[in-house]
Amino acid sequence: MRTPLQGGLPPSRADVVGAVVEIACDESGFSGTNLLHSTAPVITHASVDLVVDEAVALISVLRSGFRFSPHELKSGRILRGSGADEALEWFLASLAGRAHVHLIDKEFFLVTRIVDFLLTEPSYAAGTRLAREHRPAALALYESGRSTGNDWGSFLSAFVDLVRMKRRLPVDQTVQRFFQARDALRRHGLGTVADAVLDQLSPSHVRAVVARLDSDDRTVPPPLEPLLPALAETVLSWSGGQRQVLVTHDEQSALTADRLTRLQRVLADNGEAPTAGNRAGALPNGASPLAGLVMVDSRDDPRVQVADLLAGVARRMPGIIDDALRQPPPAPAG
Repeated sequence: MRTPLQGGLPPSRADVVGAVVEIACDESGFSGTNLLHSTAPVITHASVDLVVDEAVALISVLRSGFRFSPHELKSGRILRGSGADEALEWFLASLAGRAHVHLIDKEFFLVTRIVDFLLTEPSYAAGTRLAREHRPAALALYESGRSTGNDWGSFLSAFVDLVRMKRRLPVDQTVQRFFQARDALRRHGLGTVADAVLDQLSPSHVRAVVARLDSDDRTVPPPLEPLLPALAETVLSWSGGQRQVLVTHDEQSALTADRLTRLQRVLADNGEAPTAGNRAGALPNGASPLAGLVMVDSRDDPRVQVADLLAGVARRMPGIIDDALRQPPPAPAG
C-alpha cells in the first residue's frame, strides 16, 4: 500500500490570473544534506511541458523502437543499452523546444549559501537569479578556494556542520570550528574579492543566523536544500515574466506547503520584469509566476517519467545540455 503524498501547493482560483503553462518536473542527484560526500557532484532539475499523451507516445517509442524495459525507464538503461547513442539523440531531439534543465554544482551551491546566509539577510530568493548581486563574490571565493586543497574541504565541511539541523557538536564548538577553518583558508591569500568575503564573516551575525535556524524560524529557508532555488529557477525560466507556471512534481519532502507559499510570495515580490518585446503579455502586478505545485507519484505520471529520464541523462552527461535545453521556448504571442 502506498503512503499518502505529502507536500505541494495546489493552486487556488485566486492564484491563477492569466496565461498558464503546465510543466512536469523531477530531479536527479539529490542527496539531502549530504552535499560534500556524494558520488553525484551535480544535481539536475528537469522540466517538460508535454501533455500526457505526448509523454506516453515518447515512452512507447523508447520501449518498442529501442527495446528498453517495459518498466519505468531510467537514464542508466538508455546510456548503457545497445543503440544508446541513437536512442539518446532521438530522445533529446524529441524534447527540443519542450524541455528545460537546471544544473546545480553542489560545491558551488554551498559557497553561494555561505555568501547569501552569512553575509546578508537569508531569503528564499537566495541561490537564484533574483540574488545575482552576490554571485561575483561567491564565484571568486569558489574559484580561488578550490586551489587550497584540504583547507577548502575543511571550510565547506565546517559550514555544513554549522547549519545542519541535526548538529553533531554544541553551537559554540561548531561556530569556533567554522571560524578556525575560515582563518586557515584566509592564510592562503585568495585574492582581493575572496579575501573580502572571508573578512566580512562576523561571529555575531553567524551566531544570529544559527539561532534562527535552531528556533525553527521559517522565514529562513533551509540552508542545505538546493531543490527550492532549483524550482524557483525553473519557474522563472518558463514564466519569462509573461505567464504563470503550474508545476506537477515527483514527491519531494522538501517541497512543503509552507516553503512553497513563501517561495511563491518571494517570486511575486521580486519576479523579473518582462522585456520590452513581451511587455504586453506581462503578469499583472502582484501575481506570482508560481501558480501552484501538485505532487504526484512518478509511476502514475508519464510526464514526470520523461522529466526524470531527462534529469538522469543530464546528470550523467552534463555536456549534452546545450542552450536549447537551458532556456525553454518563450510564451506564445497573444
